Amino acid sequence: MADEHHVEWTVDEDIVWGTDAGPASSAGPALSQDGDRIVFQGRLHLTEDGAAFLDLGGTPVLFDLVGPALPDDADGSWIEVRVSQDGVGVWPYRL
Repeated sequence: MADEHHVEWTVDEDIVWGTDAGPASSAGPALSQDGDRIVFQGRLHLTEDGAAFLDLGGTPVLFDLVGPALPDDADGSWIEVRVSQDGVGVWPYRL
């Protein structure tokens, strides 16, 4: 059995709906690289205080969503977020 690693993801870029984020082409969590962009695919969750996070297979990825208003049905939908690899950090932690 492979070792299990726990990490915290940070995204240091503002995310703009329609530019960096939009509906996913398929349902399900995914993490990939496309050129110099990291692609997160997960279920979007909006909080009452205006924050947004992506549920990436049980791991929350927090980010700042700016720009045009989200579609009314965006909360709980599968989306894709593309960010520069320079704006992404991964930090290990122990439970």
